[in-house]
Amino acid sequence: MRYFNLFSNIVVTKGPTRILISDLQRNVSELYPLELYECLEELKHNALEDIVKKYDDESQPFIQEYVDLLLEKEYGFITENSWDEQFPPISYEYDEPSLLTEIFIDLSDISILKNIRMSVENLRIKHLVIYSQKKLAAQDFIEIDAIFAASVACGIEIYAPFHKEVDQLFIHTLHENTERIYQIVYYNCERKAFNIKDEFRFRVHFVEEEIKISSCGKVDLKYFNTNLPKVSEALNYNSCLHKKIGIDYNGNIKNCPLMADHFGNINDVSLEEALMKPGFKKYWTITKDKIEVCKDCEFRYICTDCRAYTERTHQDTNGSDLSKPLKCGYDPYTGQWEAWSENPLKQQALHFYTQQLKT
Repeated sequence: MRYFNLFSNIVVTKGPTRILISDLQRNVSELYPLELYECLEELKHNALEDIVKKYDDESQPFIQEYVDLLLEKEYGFITENSWDEQFPPISYEYDEPSLLTEIFIDLSDISILKNIRMSVENLRIKHLVIYSQKKLAAQDFIEIDAIFAASVACGIEIYAPFHKEVDQLFIHTLHENTERIYQIVYYNCERKAFNIKDEFRFRVHFVEEEIKISSCGKVDLKYFNTNLPKVSEALNYNSCLHKKIGIDYNGNIKNCPLMADHFGNINDVSLEEALMKPGFKKYWTITKDKIEVCKDCEFRYICTDCRAYTERTHQDTNGSDLSKPLKCGYDPYTGQWEAWSENPLKQQALHFYTQQLKT
């Protein structure tokens, strides 16, 4: 008798109409029919020969085709007489030593970065994402980088409006005088940006559209990410807010700069103090398995989340928002994508956030 063994690095996520198989070693995910899930469930408990006997002559070739597909994709392997009990299961525990992993700052003044410098060290924050509405000179980038020159922070990502002084020499100056910046995104490029001819230590992107901080929260296939840390975190914690902190343009400390609730102002309260305030961590353990619609979606463990913009339809007993992200146009019950902003069911929530931004 032959038995099929699924490799432990393979995650099968069932949706209403299809399944997603994620290979956490190759970092890829692929969609398959729901019937394959039923086949995989039977393979967990029965020998191949016993499964084939359950089906009529017309259906048996399809079962063999599914098994051949699983073997061709290297999702598993065949053993004789029994399953391989020595094949160890993978651990999906998620352990991150940093008290916070990322801070998102809607920058009004560089002095704010000086205020949080020691907090970044104390909390062992790894990444800084800085959004600037103002044009930044080369010296501004250099000053930002210098503040965290000897920091525990692994890197700094900066979004800033494009301006005419940005040229090859400008970028070369940043390359020579910065250490922590790993990506710069210039938005509002009114003319075609120049081609980056040299290889720089950091990545530079030029985009024509205006990137507003409120542009965050879009759910799209291009933002999905298949890897073990990502999936492990999504299985145990919220994939958007876990161990994240934000500072809005007015200096208010929040889970995310776009959320309404705040936990003091950076001019009066340290990041350490804000982190310990009641309610700051209430979203950290809200996984996609608890969020309406998302809990049924086959993409839920590789998808990003957003608690700042939601459909505002469900809350738990603690007042936490469990609604589907507003900017998601995917319907797992039909397997179809649509432009989320054109959905009439989202218009009421969209109106609420539009009015909120005006206040």
